[in-house]
Amino acid sequence: MVRTQIYLTEDEREALRAIGRQSGKKQSELIRQAVDGFIAQHRPKERQTRLQQARGMWQGRDDLPDFRSLRQEFDR
Repeated sequence: MVRTQIYLTEDEREALRAIGRQSGKKQSELIRQAVDGFIAQHRPKERQTRLQQARGMWQGRDDLPDFRSLRQEFDR
């Protein structure tokens, strides 16, 4: 981990203290969880890009079973 300093308002600090007391977690852990959540909200584009890159990766393979016929068997 990398040490980072941040500035909080008194209200933010008090709210974190209260949440920490209720949850039994340290302030630093709560802040890391909040940062992780914020980052996750802003990564959908990255996930979409990976999915687009993976599209068709099984296309043209002759060592795999015929999934359409397998699917038809299960749909019956």
